[in-house]
Amino acid sequence: MKLKIFIPRDAAAVAVGADEVALELELGARKRGVSLELVRTGSRGLYWLEPMLEVSTGAGRIAFGPLTPGDVASVLDAIVADGPHPLRLGLTEQIPWLKRQTRLTFARCGVIDPRSVEDYRAHGGYEGLQRALALSSEAIIDDVIKSGLRGRGGAGFPTGIKWRTVSQADAAQKYICCNADEGDSGTFADRMIMEGDPYMVIEGMTIAGIAVGATRGYIYIRSEYPHAVEAINAAIAGARRAGYLGPGIGRSRHDFDIEVRVGAGAYICGEETAMLESLEGKRGVVRAKPPLPAHKGLFGLPTVINNVLTFAAIPFILAGGAQAYADCGMGRSRGTKPIQLGGNIKHGGLFEVAFGITLGELVDDIGGGTASGRPVRAVQVGGPLGAYFPRELFDTPFDYEAFAARSGLVGHGGIVVFDDTVDMASQARFAFEFCATESCGKCTPCRIGATRGVETMDKVIAGIRPEANLKLIEDLCEVMTDGSLCAMGGLTPMPVMSAITHFPEDFTRAGSLPVAAE
Repeated sequence: MKLKIFIPRDAAAVAVGADEVALELELGARKRGVSLELVRTGSRGLYWLEPMLEVSTGAGRIAFGPLTPGDVASVLDAIVADGPHPLRLGLTEQIPWLKRQTRLTFARCGVIDPRSVEDYRAHGGYEGLQRALALSSEAIIDDVIKSGLRGRGGAGFPTGIKWRTVSQADAAQKYICCNADEGDSGTFADRMIMEGDPYMVIEGMTIAGIAVGATRGYIYIRSEYPHAVEAINAAIAGARRAGYLGPGIGRSRHDFDIEVRVGAGAYICGEETAMLESLEGKRGVVRAKPPLPAHKGLFGLPTVINNVLTFAAIPFILAGGAQAYADCGMGRSRGTKPIQLGGNIKHGGLFEVAFGITLGELVDDIGGGTASGRPVRAVQVGGPLGAYFPRELFDTPFDYEAFAARSGLVGHGGIVVFDDTVDMASQARFAFEFCATESCGKCTPCRIGATRGVETMDKVIAGIRPEANLKLIEDLCEVMTDGSLCAMGGLTPMPVMSAITHFPEDFTRAGSLPVAAE
């Protein structure tokens, strides 16, 4: 008997025992005299079911999970006998949580072997690049503009407009930079793609290089992602061997190659100009704008900077899916958004869906409410600089403009859930503390303002003249918003003021933090 079984090598799955399960599978198959082909994939994103095993059958893949090494023997027996098992989940594609998604970016993640360029091609990979090689630069950019794709890193700037600006710039050398410094709390989509479908990021960057006339690309990955670094480097080597990177890519007149650069743990290097400084070997400090990176970016030359999910959307669009991509979503938010559900949530993971689904549907229906079983009190959307939303705002559609209208941001799509035991005054204090720790220090409103914010919030929590100190915090937030050089200081007031606005009761009682008396 021959079995083909899929187990994730995704970092989150590995953290809960995927490697140990894989080892037990190999030992168990050998013991039973079963021929086993074990494929290490990315994750499907159903993290409460990891490690999740899938076995190939004539009807499709059958899933089992979550597994421990001790479950492997009985699962193998059930697979061999084609019998029932308590951990059997049925056909993977029919699992309701997965079936409800619109997977365009994550269609291959968890399906293919991320180390195999042949498997990538067998599932539609490099079709976008082949079409791009037959198009003019302007035609490629027109497709991206037609799709309505906006930067998935958080800012939401139209991708095609950025590419056109770089394309029209006059320079002998141009660069493509992929910002993979995913540091927002509750976000992991970039990591999942890099570990589970790295060739798609490489293909997207290559298409961008052809579109704007760039021959060099850099992927800036955070140092906390060693599995992603390994996966991307392996895919780059595979793409070179297959002729998709280097001179004459795809047997064309175009040259393009990519290198990986690993960050050193600075959150601020997720800001595009600080990332450029780091790439150039300097301290990661924000640059003043203008000039924009599209005109003077890496080494002072025109540079396209997009994040992982933006580049990952490009192959589908260029393969002929520009209109299909544009047909998803609502308003000016087109396409799909890979949403990451984390924090105190029952069903945490990656859920890709068209823009327009409400926050309440995501948290209560798809996420299943809290893992603790207590009522949801607040969710933070968009990372540590995102707003806290109370249940009263759960009717907000997941859409750039809808969130902005309610003083929030979609950001990178991370949702962190809190139950009714959360102290929102402590959360507001954390926002200031995080900014003070991660600020690059270049501008005074961010560098000094965050520190003063921590001190003043400590007084509020201790019950020292709360009304006067809350007014001082409001004034301080206005200065940080209007005077900071980048979003680090400019957006820190968002979580602070949203917590004060929506949860005022937490700021009018004495807390337990020790502070010096005035």
